[in-house]
Amino acid sequence: MPNKYRNCTCIECNLSKIGEEITISGWVDRIRDHGGVLFLDLRDHTEILQIVSNDDSLLKGLTKESVIKVTGVIRKRGKDTYNPKLKTGEVELFANTLEVLNKAKTPLPFEIQNSRQKSEDLRLKYRYLDLRNKDVQKNILLRSEILHFIRNKMYQMGFIEVQTPILSATSPEGARDFLVPSRTWKGKFYALPQAPQIYKELLMVGGIEKYFQIAPCFRDEDGRKDRTLEFYQLDFEMSFVEEEEILKIGEEIFTDIMKNFSKKNLVTPFPRMTYKEAMEKYGTDKPDLRNPLIIKDVTEILKNTTFKPFKNSTIKAITVDEIGTKPNSWFDEIVSFASSIGMPGIGYLTFLGENTFKGPIDKFLTPEERDSLINECHLKPNSVLFFIANHSRKVAEKFAGEIRLELGRKANLIEQNVLKFCIVKDFPMFEWNEEKKKIEFCHNPFSLPHEGRKDYERKEPLDILAYQFDFVCNGEEMASGALRNHDLESLKKGFEIVGYQKEEIEKRFPSISKAFQYGAPPHGGMAPGLDRILMMILDEPNLREVSAFPTSSSGVDYLMGSPSEITNEELKEYGLCRRGEEK
Repeated sequence: MPNKYRNCTCIECNLSKIGEEITISGWVDRIRDHGGVLFLDLRDHTEILQIVSNDDSLLKGLTKESVIKVTGVIRKRGKDTYNPKLKTGEVELFANTLEVLNKAKTPLPFEIQNSRQKSEDLRLKYRYLDLRNKDVQKNILLRSEILHFIRNKMYQMGFIEVQTPILSATSPEGARDFLVPSRTWKGKFYALPQAPQIYKELLMVGGIEKYFQIAPCFRDEDGRKDRTLEFYQLDFEMSFVEEEEILKIGEEIFTDIMKNFSKKNLVTPFPRMTYKEAMEKYGTDKPDLRNPLIIKDVTEILKNTTFKPFKNSTIKAITVDEIGTKPNSWFDEIVSFASSIGMPGIGYLTFLGENTFKGPIDKFLTPEERDSLINECHLKPNSVLFFIANHSRKVAEKFAGEIRLELGRKANLIEQNVLKFCIVKDFPMFEWNEEKKKIEFCHNPFSLPHEGRKDYERKEPLDILAYQFDFVCNGEEMASGALRNHDLESLKKGFEIVGYQKEEIEKRFPSISKAFQYGAPPHGGMAPGLDRILMMILDEPNLREVSAFPTSSSGVDYLMGSPSEITNEELKEYGLCRRGEEK
């Protein structure tokens, strides 16, 4: 049965259609009057097609972005009117009839082609208009293509797609949960999953040995450019695997995606490093390997220094070659940056050659210290050596990491048009929270310690390493994964160390506490972030540019009007009341 709205899309209108009568529908992109000849650009999801008419009444009262249906004959455009920017630029449609299917209100909140230049809140309020912008729409179309590719890839690798529940139970996984009140069970709440962590482990207990899904994740945390309240990840888990198998599958998935969809040069294989190595050499567990600068620890070299800011401190150093002739203002900007991130100051020395330095710190150095610095930091004439010192090793590493990035940027050392992945592994199981004065999980609480239960029996908590890893690309975390702790008593011990009582653990995790008593296989997996993958491929710094209907940076959905207030009647139905009111 023929479609009354169209028998052709814009992209199908080419030289092979000349002389044919077609019906086409779409949006009015532009209207132009060239002295008696009226031109209209009609846009559909495929392309733009020029419509021509000699009849003034045909376009009377027509507004931009109105939805119209046009019937007419395809003809060839003259050489002087050919538009090489369009795939339909060789032809045009001479209109016989035009029907307005839905007239657009005027004025528009913004011009469609300029929507990305408007404020983000305005764009999100009228997201349906923003999506008509071809640059915005292409991101959504690419997302669809990548999701299709990923699903095919996972099926080819023998994985089974399983959807896990959205309404779940609250779980302490590092961020705040979104809670959903129950009408039937008054005073009780569901929670939206931060990740399908427990469900996928239960699938392993259930004998689904290779699972995956495109999983929505919800976290009630402050917005930022690379995360919103709701995001998506490729979640997969496997039984009877070792860490190396997961890493190889993760590397294959990322390699295939990037080679098929990114125009940048992908460096393979992905180098691997321990968490300790990453922190020592790059000052972060998300190292950007496009930056060639390496952090050196010179604490031992300067352990007897008389320079007071270095005394009893961890001292890090970064060498930048060929910048010794930069003007003082260049270095002043580095000092200002150091101050902006909370450093009390930053020292630096210029190496002039032959054991000679220039800079205020030089007078505090012994000849032996100078020799050691030259050799350890691989100094060349005109190199500048920057020092970062702090009484806390952790703080010194953090500051050194930020200074490394800023020096790489200012010295134009960041390699362009390249994707440099790495795998950071062997994360600590626990870390010390200085502010709260307590031990906390460093990463995923369900990860397996290297020696399992033996680690809890023989080691101090802060010395325990986990089979926990991250995939990192160009300084961005792209995926996180681990071998899981399938030993229930060992798992409970980990939670006890961070302050949970055994009874509380069984109450918070009733499903795992019971399921792991009935034969839990060794298992593990990972979760590449789909939004992060899109951002990396498209060079988009803002996650909201790769999602169809994101919330604003403040968590507001201006389009749907959420979060919204709830009436007293609705509260009563859920067995709730506002603070200060009687139940």
